[in-house]
Amino acid sequence: MEIQEGPVVALVLAAGGGRRLGGRPKALLPYRGRPLVEHAVAVVRAGGCAAVTVVLGAAREQVRAAAELPDCRLVDNPDWAGGMGSSLRAGLAALAPEASAVLVMLVDTPGVTAAAVARLLAAHRAGAELAAAAYGGRRGHPVLIGARHFAEAAAGATGDAGARALLTAHAAEIALVECADVAVPDDLDTPADLARWAVT
Repeated sequence: MEIQEGPVVALVLAAGGGRRLGGRPKALLPYRGRPLVEHAVAVVRAGGCAAVTVVLGAAREQVRAAAELPDCRLVDNPDWAGGMGSSLRAGLAALAPEASAVLVMLVDTPGVTAAAVARLLAAHRAGAELAAAAYGGRRGHPVLIGARHFAEAAAGATGDAGARALLTAHAAEIALVECADVAVPDDLDTPADLARWAVT
């Protein structure tokens, strides 16, 4: 079954306050000379997502002022401190009704590449309603959620779980798309992570 109708919207979750980074908002972490959120947006666009929604939270006014995010839909999550789940809910609520799926991209995964995004979009076009990048067979990020799962994803998005409840409930239906040859799933949570990625 091929899925053609409606665009896949990229949903960049960029609301985190970087608690374990001394309160440095993740969207504003410098990466290759620019705010990290710009890198995440560039990756999903290069991977094939024409429409991009960015969920902002911590220091959202500073992010709006410092980051160049043309043609992105910016959504404020006032409950960002409650965890990633609230950002996923805010993002899903803001999606255009014609979206056939959403590709969820975490702002703090600089090793995720456009090639990985493109592979997930191809899996969706081939019929997958749920897909996730896999690394050595283990599910990672980003993930793709088809429209018929939006309500369930939002209902299960609590705390820092994000889409975990949905993906666990439908584990047998997830298309695992191997991406270890083109991407690295590590996220930036600690000062050691920053040093490893040479974020300056």
